[in-house]
Amino acid sequence: MESFFSSLKTERIGKKVYRSRAQAKADVFDYIECFYNPTRRHSTLGYLSPIDFEREAGVGGVCGRGRNPTPSSPR
Repeated sequence: MESFFSSLKTERIGKKVYRSRAQAKADVFDYIECFYNPTRRHSTLGYLSPIDFEREAGVGGVCGRGRNPTPSSPR
């Protein structure tokens, strides 16, 4: 947990000044959902990041990454 907060401070919010709490929350959410979680390797995924795992599985991802460009056909 401590390494997450260190990464957050170093990579995202270290020297930023936010105009509102809502803006800060949105920026932290974006960091977590669109950068940190998708790129962090997980042991349960065979030490792949979720983006790499989804790419190999051929399924879509969060934040437009790893999405299959062709829409699925209706059933």
